[in-house]
Amino acid sequence: MRYAVVLGEALVDLLDGECAGVPVYRQAVGGAPLNVAVGVARLGGAVEFVGTLGDDVLAGRIRDLLTAAGVGQRGVREKAVATTLGVATFSGAEPDFRFYGTPPSYGLLEPEDLDVPLVAGAAVVYAGSIALLCPPVLAAARRAWTLATGWRVFDPNVRPRLLPDAAAVAEARAVVEEFASSADLVKLSVADAETLYGPDAPAVPGSGSAWPGTAGSDRFAEAVAERLRSLGAGTVVVTSGPRGALVSAGRDGAAQWLPAPVVEAVDATGAGDSVMAALIAELLAAGLPTDPSGWRERVRFALRVAGLVCESPGGAVAMPTRADVARRFPDAPDHR
Repeated sequence: MRYAVVLGEALVDLLDGECAGVPVYRQAVGGAPLNVAVGVARLGGAVEFVGTLGDDVLAGRIRDLLTAAGVGQRGVREKAVATTLGVATFSGAEPDFRFYGTPPSYGLLEPEDLDVPLVAGAAVVYAGSIALLCPPVLAAARRAWTLATGWRVFDPNVRPRLLPDAAAVAEARAVVEEFASSADLVKLSVADAETLYGPDAPAVPGSGSAWPGTAGSDRFAEAVAERLRSLGAGTVVVTSGPRGALVSAGRDGAAQWLPAPVVEAVDATGAGDSVMAALIAELLAAGLPTDPSGWRERVRFALRVAGLVCESPGGAVAMPTRADVARRFPDAPDHR
């Protein structure tokens, strides 16, 4: 059976909200890679989570959610630390996350912690997100990338609060480009692109000119996709909320925007992660598309999955099954 390995962080999010007129925080198990792993499992894919957890009650709740979702934990390592908290407030399209806990419970995975046969045997190896800002995890991810014999997928999932200055952004951009250069699939958001390649980023490599288009514009997203493709990325998908997603695939790298379905959104938490989860689940179910039209079909399905996630609160717990997607969007393709 094909399975995916998802390497990265799992933590507990505290989501800003209100109850009876009083500000409250709603607790939710989170972390972009954990959301991806749960999403893959909910869509019928076999998946193993690889990362570190603390040794407290909150870590137990993370394990319980993974178990309930059917996510394997052979690659999970327990460390004697408190579980990191990600406090999220909402004032715009993207949540503002601040992270609490030193050392971060998700940032302690060492290269020697990897289950080598588990990683090497995976059909898909995922890496990305804020865990790669931690040197031990970055080293472990590099080793996993080397061990991978299947498809490599990458998602930078940038959190600007964790990149305090231009030097930190430049370092993060270098890591993103390192992994993207040998990835079969890179998925990033327009917010990721703006953080990595926005007004303060250096000129377009090799041209000496500024990045085309304003940060966040269609042309800007297309230029970032072109950059990652030029480095060696097989396919690049740039998500843009209600705008949909840009797909750059094929030998000519021609980019096409695909619209998002119209939904009654109540909570966008985990929507981008669900796109990646759907694309991984499709890789497990049907393999690598042979042409750009195949990728576009996959991304249309992934956008439907994300739309359904937006209609329910909760991030990981909002990840749908294929049956859920079929009921909500009867025209969604099914590659099982």
